[in-house]
Amino acid sequence: MVTDMELVKEILLNTSLNLGKPSYLSKDMGPLLGQGIVSSSGQIWAHQRKIIAPELYPDKVKAMIDQIVDSTNIMVRSWENRIEKDGVVSEIKIDEDMRSLSADIIARVCFGSNYVEGKEIFTKLGDLLKHLSKIYAGIPGFRYLPNENNRQIWRLEKEINSNISKLVKQRQQEGREQDLMQMILEGAKNCDGNDGLLSNSTSQDRFIIDNCKTIFFAGHDTTSITASWCLMLLATYQDWQDRARAEVLEVCGNGIPDSSMLKSMKTLTMVVQETLRLYPPAVFVTRTAFQDINIKGIEVPKGMNIQIPISIMQHDIDLWGPDALEFKPERFENGVLGACKIPQAYMPFGVGSRVCPGQHLSMIELKVFLSLILSKFRFSLSSSYCHSPAFRLLIAPGEGVVLNMARI
Repeated sequence: MVTDMELVKEILLNTSLNLGKPSYLSKDMGPLLGQGIVSSSGQIWAHQRKIIAPELYPDKVKAMIDQIVDSTNIMVRSWENRIEKDGVVSEIKIDEDMRSLSADIIARVCFGSNYVEGKEIFTKLGDLLKHLSKIYAGIPGFRYLPNENNRQIWRLEKEINSNISKLVKQRQQEGREQDLMQMILEGAKNCDGNDGLLSNSTSQDRFIIDNCKTIFFAGHDTTSITASWCLMLLATYQDWQDRARAEVLEVCGNGIPDSSMLKSMKTLTMVVQETLRLYPPAVFVTRTAFQDINIKGIEVPKGMNIQIPISIMQHDIDLWGPDALEFKPERFENGVLGACKIPQAYMPFGVGSRVCPGQHLSMIELKVFLSLILSKFRFSLSSSYCHSPAFRLLIAPGEGVVLNMARI
């Protein structure tokens, strides 16, 4: 476990392939991640990032905003209907709606015109994640026992892999479409064994399946959980809810947010950044040494695992000040550089060469979600809300987020 900031910087900014993801990650999370971009290392990781990252650059993400708005408006209308049915105020547990919304968007981005089938796959992946979270911190070797939970994991993994394979074959027959799955397909073809990465068609199939599943995990659950935390905090701190709403109405009026509007929403950006600081989706940044290496004069032997605790770094009063545990979005008024003594201590999306390639998409999604919700509703925490952050592979609201919602 590393918390010394100079060591943390050295590890996170290291570009050598001698530091990578530990093998236990692909073993414990194999059914969900396989050898996708989150869990792989070395040349395989570098090749996957080269394929996926350009598809999630800001210019590409701008073209996805209309899809995000359309999906969000469907959810907003469902909330409006519930409020109309219940009267002035409706008590809504938002978590499942946020998960469904995020899954819809990622399915469209990843699978394009096949997004309905893609969303069905993502529903199964969500079930798989729930079952995996029950054994992740359990007894070593427990995942191999033929109990009911493990049998469900094995069944879901088989079904998901089969469904993705069917979509891939369908896409190959129908022809080219510009979406993430097409980029992954072409990346597998261009990695045909000449460089020693993928040696046969089975490896290419695994490459496609693993990265489709990884996109779900990295781009779906993390965003939906952060959206729930954002709404919980805005429901708790009504002054910030009012400030964020005023900004949205000033920038957008009654219109639909576009990329330039979202970029100008400074208050909303600060709220999202502070939420990610207080409730980062992941618990640790993990690395393993593939060779004996020296980090700031410390000898790290081959095979040693390194963990950097994200919450500890992002809640450290020496780095963030005496109010480090308080919700104060204004700390980000001058960006991350102005919020913290050492900017690398802010790592909700990671830092350095392994920074999350989907961070721009996630930020755009969150700002669209919040801007449309704030423009339509006022909300407060329900008395039935129980604050209980829980580790379920990601840090999520243990009992969900329940809001009292009213139309503006």
